[in-house]
Amino acid sequence: MPRSDAQARDDGHSPRLRRVVGCMTGTSLDGIDCALVETEGRGLAMKPRFVRGTSGSLGELAPRLRALAEQHPMTAGDIATLAREFALLHAREVNALLDGEACDLIAVHGQTVFHQPPVSWQLFNPAVLAHATGIDVVCDLRAADLAAGGQGAPITPLADWIWFRSPIERRVILNLGGFANATILPRDEGPESIADLRGMDICACNHVLDGVARAVLGKPYDADGAAAAAGRVDPAAREELIAILSRQSSGGRSLGTGDEAVGAGGWLERLRGRMSGGDLCATACAAVGGAIRAALGRHDAVRVLVAGGGAMNNTLLSHIGSNVERTDGNGLPGAFREAAEMAVLGALCQDGVPITLPGVTHVPAAAPLSGVWAFAGVDRSLRRP
Repeated sequence: MPRSDAQARDDGHSPRLRRVVGCMTGTSLDGIDCALVETEGRGLAMKPRFVRGTSGSLGELAPRLRALAEQHPMTAGDIATLAREFALLHAREVNALLDGEACDLIAVHGQTVFHQPPVSWQLFNPAVLAHATGIDVVCDLRAADLAAGGQGAPITPLADWIWFRSPIERRVILNLGGFANATILPRDEGPESIADLRGMDICACNHVLDGVARAVLGKPYDADGAAAAAGRVDPAAREELIAILSRQSSGGRSLGTGDEAVGAGGWLERLRGRMSGGDLCATACAAVGGAIRAALGRHDAVRVLVAGGGAMNNTLLSHIGSNVERTDGNGLPGAFREAAEMAVLGALCQDGVPITLPGVTHVPAAAPLSGVWAFAGVDRSLRRP
């Protein structure tokens, strides 16, 4: 197992402090987020602290990544070139974030271009990033879980437990990205409470809302849910879309390729001729929020902490429930939650801690260690004293 610079500086026992950058690009392809996190301690006892983050555009890579994710044909050379350029974009963002400061590890999600368990592909070239930054890289964190029979998703619940667990209440951590997914956090009674940790994909979220915005507003998304707030909800159309979305979470599987807007495209086309753009935005927003609210209603949570791009959509939040608040007030800006959690997952991998659980990904047994590694130099763990 590779060791970080922080470990090398330590006395041979647990590192006192590591600096880890986490990088995330979601299925919405709305940009790249990088977060610098300091972790004190080791394994499940680590205490993370968000230092700062940066968000950048995918630029001309976005349509190429979208084409690959939508299964348009590409040559092997085109795909390899895309992976290399994608890694170089990460390098520019990471180097700008660090601005010459030290860092021990970069943990990268990669771009999901296909996900249908047991097969999943998070496109990336870690060696290019390691070379361009001079920092060790870990990526492909889903693969080991998939190989062992799990769904490979959701991947963040253990990091949610480290960031957000509470000794006084049950919590839900809700991510409103391309898909909505949730972590159900039991009341913290020590590491043994991890056995009660649960995670689930709920339904397509921004995939649906952004698709409607592109079709009827001519915009990539409905900023702050403003158009939805101004429109009127059609109750029958809302219930029809809720039924479509609710079927996505009924099978207990992870969502991916083919689920981005399953059924919603036909729903939109049937209604475009008889509803205004604002009313369609309002109805879609109410339906997505209603499907999420129904899924969360099966769990007795005192507090719902929300993050992801959809967390900025106040209209959507109003449809989800009254006990919803952003993660920003709990030490982690919602815009950087997934990137910061990638940093924690990378640190856990470095510590030899499995990052997925049977109660989350349905892997039959304790998940194996995860991660594909690329080293900036000679692996320190292989050096002779």
